[in-house]
Amino acid sequence: MSTRPEPGSPEQADAQSARTDVPPERPGTPPERAGVREWTALAVLGVPAVLVMMNMSVLYLALPTLSRDLDPSGPQLLWITDIYGFMVAGALITMGTLGDRLGHRRVLLAGAVAFTGASVFAAYADSAGMLIAARAVQGVAAASLAPSSLSVIRTLFRDPGQRTLAITIWMMSFMGGGALGPLVGGVLLQYFWWGSVFLVAVPTMLVLLLTAPFLVPEFRPAGSGRLDPVSVVLSLTAPLAVVYGVKSLAADGVGPSSLGAIAAGTVVGALFVRRQRRLDTPLLDLSLFRIPAFAVPAGGMIVVGMLLFGTSLLTSQYLQLVLGFEPLEAGLWQLPTAVGGTVAALWVSGLAARFQPAVLMSAGAALAVLGPVLLTRADGGPGFVVAGSLLLFAGLTPFMALGTGLVVGAAPPERAGAASAVSETGAELGGALGIATLGSVATAVYGGHLADRMPDGVPPELAGPAGETLPAALEAARQLPEELGTALADTARAAFTHSLHVHALILIPLLLALSALTLTLRRRGGEPAGDHGTPDSAAAPASATD
Repeated sequence: MSTRPEPGSPEQADAQSARTDVPPERPGTPPERAGVREWTALAVLGVPAVLVMMNMSVLYLALPTLSRDLDPSGPQLLWITDIYGFMVAGALITMGTLGDRLGHRRVLLAGAVAFTGASVFAAYADSAGMLIAARAVQGVAAASLAPSSLSVIRTLFRDPGQRTLAITIWMMSFMGGGALGPLVGGVLLQYFWWGSVFLVAVPTMLVLLLTAPFLVPEFRPAGSGRLDPVSVVLSLTAPLAVVYGVKSLAADGVGPSSLGAIAAGTVVGALFVRRQRRLDTPLLDLSLFRIPAFAVPAGGMIVVGMLLFGTSLLTSQYLQLVLGFEPLEAGLWQLPTAVGGTVAALWVSGLAARFQPAVLMSAGAALAVLGPVLLTRADGGPGFVVAGSLLLFAGLTPFMALGTGLVVGAAPPERAGAASAVSETGAELGGALGIATLGSVATAVYGGHLADRMPDGVPPELAGPAGETLPAALEAARQLPEELGTALADTARAAFTHSLHVHALILIPLLLALSALTLTLRRRGGEPAGDHGTPDSAAAPASATD
């Protein structure tokens, strides 16, 4: 329910006394075009986008050395990789609503400070449990960065064409972070310990903290809702419970704990949905999902995140642990994927003026099918891995770039932060689900394949850990006589390659379904509701101050 300040109230006085950086458009007049300050602010807002993605991808290369130092179990290793993504996904909607309530720049800067502290804590963690806790705090802090940045971009760029380009550039920052992650991580791991990959956030965040107060306007729309603590707890509990159940299912098989966790998460999720329908100012406005231009891209983002993050985790480990590349070399092999995605984003931004977003998004998802087809030939050499990853990433780039614009443009201005958070929640939740579910499936396939082919003579105390993860198998191989150790290492690498092949086969029907689903937008028009008429004519901030 949207409310406005009463005449003569302090809220109205604050709104009237504040300098308006983005004035409302007059009916019938073209929207004001962005200038130098807006584009410079976009560059600053790209910093957290780079960092959020880099903090995810940089860890993949650190897993082998991290595993040797901290000796995590199989489930702990998966939690280290995906607790960050789940905390981001669980807190994004909360932080988006908080930005609508308190001001997006304020939430952005607070998150930057918290992220810096958590990064230092993660760098010096001396146990798997401590690192998991640090990653969880990082995730909550990172959740404040993306929705606030995207909400400010919507406010700064009122011209539809400029806004599409700005969102595309912002999405390219995520891709740039994905490219820098393996490269920066490879350089750091070549010369320093694994904790150094987290410290790279410190100088990056300092850039944001020093420049944002001068370039990024504060924006807090009128009518933003109050934060509901119960909804916050439910939104965090539901996905974590389900994923814990999936992990237990993959690690220990069907049992009371795994099935109970999945059932509990499902019930909590249902309670969350029911509560949102009854609240006047819900944490997640479910009515937005009745808009096809909002619902289809938002739901599709979950699938996109699953495919990209789940595949990146496996291919990063494959390059290092199966092919034997050093971290820097593995990072360089992954660079073409991110560069190709960036080029595709620029190309799609130009095509968006001539083709409906749904057509480009659907065609890209169909093209991406070639990626997993090539990944099924991964044992043919690194070229198949790189080409497969490149085609998958580039094919899904239109969905990431144009789908985000559809979600943001479909929402009313007073829910801009929450809508931005939904888009990012889909990608981050999908990424975490991809690591958890697809990663758990790959782990189960790896363990089953290795168990059936375990070399004779491997003692049970080494065979057990070896069946959980490839790093554990390689470490076990070092403790065995040379001939037996070599046999175990080769068998484990072959089992991991088999799990990558199975993973690739799972991706193909998911991509085809995504392509078909996106085409439904074309039949329904596919234009954001918020962009009809004068774009964002009602999107003027109630308080936009420096």
